[in-house]
Amino acid sequence: MSVAHNLRTECSLLRGIPEEVFRDQLLPLLSESQAAHFQRCYLPDDSGNYRYLEIQDQSLVGGLTETFRSSGFDNRWVSLGNKGVCKPHLIVQFKEDSFYGNPAIGDLIPEHSRFYEGAIQRHTYLLQLDLVEAFYDADIALYRLAPEVLDAKDYLPSVDLDFSILDDRNTDVFCLQSSPSGFLGRLLNKATIEGYLDQHQMFFDRIGGNYILEGFRYLIRGYFRFGSSGAPYLFYDESTGLFKANAIQSEASPVQLSINNSREGNFQYVNAIASPLMLVEKRIKELTGMFT
Repeated sequence: MSVAHNLRTECSLLRGIPEEVFRDQLLPLLSESQAAHFQRCYLPDDSGNYRYLEIQDQSLVGGLTETFRSSGFDNRWVSLGNKGVCKPHLIVQFKEDSFYGNPAIGDLIPEHSRFYEGAIQRHTYLLQLDLVEAFYDADIALYRLAPEVLDAKDYLPSVDLDFSILDDRNTDVFCLQSSPSGFLGRLLNKATIEGYLDQHQMFFDRIGGNYILEGFRYLIRGYFRFGSSGAPYLFYDESTGLFKANAIQSEASPVQLSINNSREGNFQYVNAIASPLMLVEKRIKELTGMFT
């Protein structure tokens, strides 16, 4: 599970595009000179089924992005996924050449989706995902592992879901965020529910039309950073001795930490807004067969 708002943001410049989409959906939207320019910049691979961006003059990038924007081509991430231009992935990395301690499990991942990154000294696995459903008003998206990597599901760590509403006296709430690359970061962060919100906020979508983020939300106080949207909020259930996921980080709250009375360049917020899983409980249970 993750946020939904990123699905309807735009990709300003495609690094590659299937030949069929390029020919049938993009070129008809361009003028003759624009089409010729795109054909010079996007070159077909050996198979002839895919084109990749190849330009030496970086000054041309601005013109390409503006043409994409003005052409009417739907370059939102959710649409690009539907067109086969790109696919979402779950990224899993290890220092050792071993998938969660078992080298044999890595063989369940297709060869083209596992590689060693020498610059960061990590073994990286890309697990392809399929979007099941996006709940835009709640800002929650549900994914599942694609069939080609489904065998890896039993080896991935997981937590149970909890659809209750936590009260603001609960002291066992944590946000699970990855450590920021290159900077000091924390993985499991103590969070505090300061109160509750009834959100009603417009989300800009230039192509598909704006939509409303609305519904019940937690107002959270804790440690947050840009890029943490989609991080799960966990609480420790003393009755079972387990952590359970109860909400999803939606966005940083407009109440921001200021340094020297300035917000410019400050990358930490004091508050965040979280979407409780309760908002999509019925649909999640229908999709996952949790109803008995």
